[in-house]
Amino acid sequence: MGKLLHDNWLWHEYILIMRQQVGLPNVGKSTFFNIVTKLSIPAENFPFCTIEPNEARVHVPDERFDYLCQLFKPKSEVAAYLEINDIAGLVRGASAGEGLGNAFLSHIRAVDGIFHVLRAFEDTEITHIDDTVDPVRDLETITQELRLKDIEFVQAKIDDLEKAMKRSNDKQLKIDHELCQRIMTHLQDGKDLRLGEWKAAEIEILNTFQLLTAKPVVYLVNMSEKDYLRKKNKFLPKIHACLIPKIIKTGFAAIHLIYFFTAGHGEVKCWQIRRQSKAPQAAGAIHTDFERGFICAEVMKFEDLKELGSESAVKAAGKYRQEGKTYVVQDGDIIFFKFNVSGGGKK
Repeated sequence: MGKLLHDNWLWHEYILIMRQQVGLPNVGKSTFFNIVTKLSIPAENFPFCTIEPNEARVHVPDERFDYLCQLFKPKSEVAAYLEINDIAGLVRGASAGEGLGNAFLSHIRAVDGIFHVLRAFEDTEITHIDDTVDPVRDLETITQELRLKDIEFVQAKIDDLEKAMKRSNDKQLKIDHELCQRIMTHLQDGKDLRLGEWKAAEIEILNTFQLLTAKPVVYLVNMSEKDYLRKKNKFLPKIHACLIPKIIKTGFAAIHLIYFFTAGHGEVKCWQIRRQSKAPQAAGAIHTDFERGFICAEVMKFEDLKELGSESAVKAAGKYRQEGKTYVVQDGDIIFFKFNVSGGGKK
């Protein structure tokens, strides 16, 4: 048994949240989006200032990548990135279509994870959709709306499966039906799916449903929207320098991504893969031929390269390894793949 997704983390005044931002209107979602992406989308003092999603890619900061670029001085540098969307605020009743309800929920169904922005500052000049500031209440509102939408989806799935079971004796229909009943019980008990215990086979089915409460969440508590908007906080640059990279890295990790490096004078590149990917699947991130004709992966650890200073020194120290199909790629591995496909030679 295993949890579907990771638990969340807490840092001082920030509770952590990824690909999508959610929250009530006027909590600071668009302001946060602007800070992270260095864009200037509107962030006004009225609900639903954001209607259509805004999208941007942000580089994942990594000192290892910077070191490799300094070492190899490549012609091309390709960092890892996180795609972030800023969407309209959610209100109570969104699951039934209130506010921008159904449009809002459809925007987040396809994302990998959620940055949930919560307001924890008092400011009479910045309205709150519920008139008072209460981050716990707001969290419960958002969570309940996502849960209700999941219940609606799962109930429709159960109805469809029961109709199909009357026409067919397919065992998979029964398996799916039993899982949906478990999911429904979990949701009706007020529990988010990401915090449940699920078997590997169940997780595979759950992932196809794209349920909202199954997505990893990192919470961001906005302590002082006013200072951000007016740029009067003298500590703002230091806050940005310290926390923004941590937020981006945490969002990246929370959706179960890691990356390995290919490094040389032509290019230093981060290749994004799912955690626990094996060497052939990692090779496939570069090209399907690499996976199809996989022979081996030549691997050196970043720490060894940094300590010894060169690939030749790593080899001389006996720390340059050949790994086969069962090798689980580790975050920060530097890899050269050998492969052979029909009609071609070894690469």
